[in-house]
Amino acid sequence: MTATLCTIMLVVFFAVMVAVGIYSRKHATDVNGFVLGGRQVGPWLTAFAFGTSYFSAVIFVGYAGQFGWNFGMASTWIGLGNAFIGSLLAWNVLGRRTRIMTQALDAKTMPDFFGSRFNSKKLKIAASIIVFVFLIPYTASLYNGLSSLFNMAFGLPYWVIIVVMAVLTGIYVIVGGYMATAINDFIQGIIMLIGIVAVVVAVIMSQGGLTSAEAKLAAIKLPESFDGALSSFLGPDPLALLFVVILTSLGTWGLPQMVNKFYAIKSEKDIHKGTVISTFFAIVVAGGCYFLGGFGRLFGDKVPKQPDGTPLFDQIIPNMLSDLAPVLIAIVIVLVLSASMSTLSSLVLTSSSTFTLDLIQPNIKKKMSENRKVLIMRIFIVFFILVSAMIAIVKDANPTVTFIAQMMGVSWGALAGAFLAPFLYGLYWKKTTKIASIVCFFWGCGIAILQMVVSLAKIDVTAWGPVLGYIFKSSINSGVVAMVGGLIIVPIVSLFTKKPNQAETDKLFDAYEEKREVPAKEALD
Repeated sequence: MTATLCTIMLVVFFAVMVAVGIYSRKHATDVNGFVLGGRQVGPWLTAFAFGTSYFSAVIFVGYAGQFGWNFGMASTWIGLGNAFIGSLLAWNVLGRRTRIMTQALDAKTMPDFFGSRFNSKKLKIAASIIVFVFLIPYTASLYNGLSSLFNMAFGLPYWVIIVVMAVLTGIYVIVGGYMATAINDFIQGIIMLIGIVAVVVAVIMSQGGLTSAEAKLAAIKLPESFDGALSSFLGPDPLALLFVVILTSLGTWGLPQMVNKFYAIKSEKDIHKGTVISTFFAIVVAGGCYFLGGFGRLFGDKVPKQPDGTPLFDQIIPNMLSDLAPVLIAIVIVLVLSASMSTLSSLVLTSSSTFTLDLIQPNIKKKMSENRKVLIMRIFIVFFILVSAMIAIVKDANPTVTFIAQMMGVSWGALAGAFLAPFLYGLYWKKTTKIASIVCFFWGCGIAILQMVVSLAKIDVTAWGPVLGYIFKSSINSGVVAMVGGLIIVPIVSLFTKKPNQAETDKLFDAYEEKREVPAKEALD
C-alpha cells in the first residue's frame, strides 16, 4: 500500500516538474533570463525559492535528527533563528540593496559582484574558484538522508534514488533555467509546508499529545546534564546551541545560491511581500523540522547505534515516521524529495552560471553570443549534477573515504566565512577595500581547510587550549568563527589599505539615491 501510494505521488510530482521546465523555456533564451528570470520574478516565487533553497533533506533528515537528539525541544530555536535571522533579517538587510547594486553593476553572480564592485578581475576569479571548490561537495551532501526514507518505502538501492533525482532535476533546470526553478520551488514549497504540519501533528499525537510527549522527554535523564534538560528552555548545552543557530542562520547571508535570489526581485513592493512570505515559510518548515527532531529520543529504541553507542543521526527521523499511515509516509517521501531537488537546482544553476560567466567568458578573447553562453551553462549544469551524484554514490559505497564527508561538512562555513563580510560591507560601506576582501577569502577558506585537516587526521585539539580546542572541536564552531571573524577583519583591514576610487564608488552608491515616483498608497512622501 505504502509503495503504491508513493509511486503514484512521485509520478505525478515528476511529471509536474518536467512540465514546468518545458513551460518556462521561453524565459531562458538569454543569459539574463536563464540566470535571473529577467529580474522579473514576483514575491511569492522569490520567497519560496529562497526558502526551498535554504532547507533541504539535510535539514529535515540529518540536522533535525542530530540536533533534536542533542538539544531536545530547545532545538526549535535553530528553526526560529533560521526564520528571523536567516530569512527576516536577511531580506531586510540584504534584499533591497542587493537588487539595486547588482543591477547598477550588471552583476549576475556573486563573483561578478566582487569583480565589478572592487574593479578586480583577479578577485572575481578567486571568488569563482572558491565557489567551484566548495559548492560541489555541498551539492553532493543534498543526497544525504534520502537513502533511509526511500528504503523504508521502496527498498531501492541508494544509487537509483540519486540517479532519478539528478536526472529529473537536470531536465527542468536545463530546459527552463531560473524561472523553471522558481516555479517548481513554489510547488515544492507548498508540499513542504503541508507535509511538515501533517507529520509533526501525527508524530506528536502518536505520543499521546504535546503534553504527554513533553513529559516523556523530560523524564529522560542525561548523564552529563541536569534532569529535564531535553525539555528545558535552552536545552542541555546552550553555548553549542547558540553556535548552531549562528551558523545555520547568519551563514545564508554569504551563500551565493541564497543571495542570488535577491538579484531577481521585480519591484519594491515585492521586497515587503517576499520578506513576510519567506519568514512565515521558515517558521513553519524549519521550526517544524527542528521541533519534530526534538522528540527523537522518544524513539531511541528504534534508532540503530554505532559501536561507540552514538546513534546514526540520519536514521532518527525515518524511524520516527516508520509507523505512520501510508499516505503520510508518501507525503514525507515527496516532501524530502522536494526539499532536495529545490536546493539541488539552485546550487547547480549557481555553479554553472558562475563557472561560465566568471571563469570561461572573461578568458575567451572572442565575444560570446547570448545563445552560446546559455548553451555552455546548460552543459555545465549536466557536469555539476553528474559530479555531485558521483561523489554521493562513491561516499555511500565507501564510508572509509572520510575526505568527502569532511569536505561536505566544511563547505557551508568556507563559503559563508569567505563571502559574507566583504559582500555585506560592499553593499553598505564605500571604504571597503579589495585587499580586505582578499584577506577575508583567505581567512574563511583557511579556517575551513584547517578544520578539515583536524578532522581527517583526528588531531586532539584539547591540547591547543580551551579556546582553540573549542573552536576546532567541530566544523560548526569553526564555521561560526570564520563568519564572525570576517565581520571584524574586513573593516579593520579596509582602514589600513588602499581605498577604492572615490569618484567611481560615489557614482555606484548614487544608485541607492536615485529618485523614484510611487503611488501615494505605497509611500506618503
